[in-house]
Order: sequence, then C-alpha cells, then structure tokens
Amino acid sequence: MNSKLIAPSVLAADFANLQRDIEMVNNSDADWFHIDVMDGVFVPNISFGMPVLQAINKHAKKTLDVHLMIVNPDKYIATFADLGSDILTVHFEACTHLHRTLQAIKSHGMQAGVALNPHTSVSVLEDVITDIDVVCIMSVNPGFGGQSFIENTYKKIKQLKDLIIRNNALTKIEIDGGVNDKNAKQLIDAGADVLVAGSYVFKSSSPLNTIKTLKNLANS
Repeated sequence: MNSKLIAPSVLAADFANLQRDIEMVNNSDADWFHIDVMDGVFVPNISFGMPVLQAINKHAKKTLDVHLMIVNPDKYIATFADLGSDILTVHFEACTHLHRTLQAIKSHGMQAGVALNPHTSVSVLEDVITDIDVVCIMSVNPGFGGQSFIENTYKKIKQLKDLIIRNNALTKIEIDGGVNDKNAKQLIDAGADVLVAGSYVFKSSSPLNTIKTLKNLANS
C-alpha cells in the first residue's frame, strides 16, 4: 500500500520566520511543501512570487509542490522549473490548451498537476487523466486560507478515483483546503493520496505534533 502524503501549505507559515518554519517541516513527518502562488487576478489575493520560492528552495529538503493560481501559467513554466519546483500544478480553469500545458511542464522535468475549483466537474479531465501526475481538488474556494471545508468534496474524490482506475492512470489525488484531524481519515478512505493543510498545521500549538497526527490518521 502506498503511504499517504501530508503537504503543509507554506502560505500559512510565519513569513517573518520563514526559515524556521521550513526547517520545522524538514524535521517533521510531512512529505511535501505545498506552495501557493497567486496573482490577484485568477484569485482575489496575491501571494509570494519568485524570490520567496527561491528562498524556500534554499532551505527545503522535501518535494516542492507548487500550485499556480494564476492566469496564463504557460508563461512561467520554465521559470518555476528553474526555481526548483518538483511538481507544478496549474488550474484547469486557467488553461485554454491543457494538454499542451501538461506536456510543457513535463518537458521541463517536473511532475504535472491540475487543480479543479469547487464548481468544476472531474469529468473535464477524462481525456487527459493519463497525462496528469496529481489532481488537486479544491475543497474550499481558492484564494484565502482558513476557510471551511466543502462537503461535496468526498463525492468528487470518489468520481475522480473511478476515472483514474478506469483509465489505468497513476494519478495521485490531492485535497487542498479545510483539511484537519476531523476529516483526514474520511478523505483518505474516499480515495485521497495527499492532504494539504495550512493554518491547521502552522497555527497549532505544536505544528510537529499536528503533522504527525495527520500522517498517522492518513495511514491508519
């Protein structure tokens, strides 16, 4: 059985103590760093850009899972590869030529991810599922941290799992938004492989223990 993965979302880290928080994740049971890049156009918020990713990469010792919530992601694929991204996820809703975008990400040596907003059906991935390494299901509306979880997510995970199995794909299912110790096990049971957690980890009294708890729940 594949181990289920935990990906703390750096957007919720303390930016005044970024190196400390990155090293905490390095020393934790977490598997990936989840890094949200927002442009204020595709989502109503702006987050860090290239220099911060460069700073994170300098200290991070785990997989960099970069989630682009931006318009025209194609323009920046090479840049994000140069900055050390291991996985580059683009939004289905931001890509006119999704297949071409996925091929471009892979040609730069990264794994290719596709994120779906809460209102987007998993059926839109029917024709490209075998080209996708990770599908990120947004379980909150993208753009702001700390929102509450959308219950319809469980149904979407099951539909996506079915699509993956039918096509013999090796795609991982990642859940982003509102993940905590109350729903982690249920998400994994529905078919999720990767859980992203932001405020739940970084705002807790002991982030190391919180990550450990999530990892144990996910793999119990």
